[in-house]
Amino acid sequence: MEKVTARYSQLVMPNDLNNIGTLFGGKMVSWMDISAGKAARRFLRGSDAAGAVTKAIDKMVFSEPVYGGEWVNFMATIGSVGTTSFTIDIEATAEDESGQSRPVCKACFTFVAVKKGNDGKWHKVPHGKQE
Repeated sequence: MEKVTARYSQLVMPNDLNNIGTLFGGKMVSWMDISAGKAARRFLRGSDAAGAVTKAIDKMVFSEPVYGGEWVNFMATIGSVGTTSFTIDIEATAEDESGQSRPVCKACFTFVAVKKGNDGKWHKVPHGKQE
C-alpha cells in the first residue's frame, strides 16, 4: 500500500506566543492534531468509516523554540495500522524569514476510525485498510 502523507502549514502570530515570546506548546499540539486529521482523512478514503478521532498522543518531543513570524510546516505520515486504529507520525519544522528550516517537534498520535451507529452514537469501526 502507498504511504499516506499530508502537509499542513501555519504562520505563528502574536496571539500564538507564550509569556516568553515563543510558540505556546498547546498551540503546537493543536496544529499537529489538525495535520494528523488531514492524513487520517486521506487514509480512510474509500473505507466504511465516516472519519477518525484522536485517541492518544503517544509521544511528543519539542526540540527547538518557534518564534513569531515563522512558518511551521507539518508532515504527517500514516505509521502502523491496526483493525480500527492507526498511528500517525508528525514532524514539524520552523521556517524563518530567510527561508532557513529547522526541525522543532516530533509526535506520534493514535487515531480510531469511527462511524455513527443506528443509536445515533459514534462507534469505532474496522477501517479495512492495511499498511
